[in-house]
Amino acid sequence: MSNAEGPRFALASLDELPALACPCGDARRAFADVAGAPASVHLTDIHADARTHYHRRMTEIYVVLEGEGEIELDGQRFALRPLTAVLIKPGCRHRAIGRLRILNVPIPAFDPADEWFD
Repeated sequence: MSNAEGPRFALASLDELPALACPCGDARRAFADVAGAPASVHLTDIHADARTHYHRRMTEIYVVLEGEGEIELDGQRFALRPLTAVLIKPGCRHRAIGRLRILNVPIPAFDPADEWFD
């Protein structure tokens, strides 16, 4: 059975996507280019302390996969370790600190124009 609008699914092997430079290290981004996708998924290697930034529209969910460090949220620091999850709402100034590998789920799908610095 075919769908005239195209497939109703998308697959991605995060480890096979090209790493793109981001303010905190490298991100492998899936589904940001899928029309109508409600979110994207990023495998992000944080190599350096990220620069504090925020998003006006986007909510982000971070899930720490590897490493230990901290996250700064609106000026407060919290410890991060594997399997810690963080919900970051629009307007929250944030940055990751340390060497970490995270899964980042931006909602709606990532838009580089929605990354703001003070």
